[in-house]
Parts: sequence; C-alpha cells; structure tokens
Amino acid sequence: MAFFRYLAIVALAVWVGGLVALAGIAAPAIFEVLQAHDAETGRQLAGEVFGLILGRFQYVAWAAAALLFLSYGSRAALGPRPHRTAIRIWVVAAMLAASLVIVFVIVPNVDAIRMSVDGAVAMLPADDARRIAFGRWHGLASVLSLATIVGGLGLAWAELGDRY
Repeated sequence: MAFFRYLAIVALAVWVGGLVALAGIAAPAIFEVLQAHDAETGRQLAGEVFGLILGRFQYVAWAAAALLFLSYGSRAALGPRPHRTAIRIWVVAAMLAASLVIVFVIVPNVDAIRMSVDGAVAMLPADDARRIAFGRWHGLASVLSLATIVGGLGLAWAELGDRY
C-alpha cells in the first residue's frame, strides 16, 4: 500500500505543483519578457507561448489523473481501502474534467477569437464582443485551474491523513 500512496502523492505534487508553477511563475515571466521586448505584439505572442505550454502540460495532468485512478483503485481492491475512496475518485474525475474542458472547449474558443483579431485582443475596445468573450473564456480557464489546484490540495491533505 505504501507504493500506491507514494504514487498518489507524487502524481498530486506534479499536477498541482505544475499548475502553480505555470500560473504563478511561468505566465508572469513570459508576459513580462515578451511585452518588454515588443510592446505591440509581445502580449499576443506571450499568450500564444503560454497557451502552448499549458496545452502540453495537460498531457502531464492526464497522466497524473491516470496514476491517481490506478492508486485509488489498487488500494481499494487490495485493501485497506482509503478513507472516502469514492469521494477521492470523484475529485480526480472533476479535476480531469476541468483539464479536458480547458483543452477541448476553452482553448479552441480562445484561439478562434485570437484568429479573428489583427493584433492583440487586449488592443480591442473594452466593449468589443470578442474582447468580452475572450475575458470570459480566460476567466473560466482560471477558475477551472484554481478548482483543480484546490481539489488536488484537498486530496493531498487526505493522503497525508491516512494512517496506513
């Protein structure tokens, strides 16, 4: 059982730690550098770069979800069963669903908006429908990422509370 608990903790650390590092360190640095390099197109390029990085990270998130499902399933089958196993599995499923929504719903919509604009979306008037839609999609992605981080931290807390 120790191996499967270790597997779950490592998967959570990679998934949650990766999201925190991307949102808290990588994104601000990418935007800062590219905007300083070229004020006119830097923001647009930074968004494209970060979008590519985030998209590639989702494969890591999906692998972490698979490892968590494997860990919880194996522990439930072999015993002793983790406390509130079903809730843990549902939390992982929700975290995975958030990741899938970001990749297959939000990113295509954001990309379509970017393609419809000459230049940066931020340069559009504040009342432009495309800028408003972009803000909503970006906000939803941020909320889903934050929910994933909170869910992962909750799972890590549960793992640390297990006695076996």
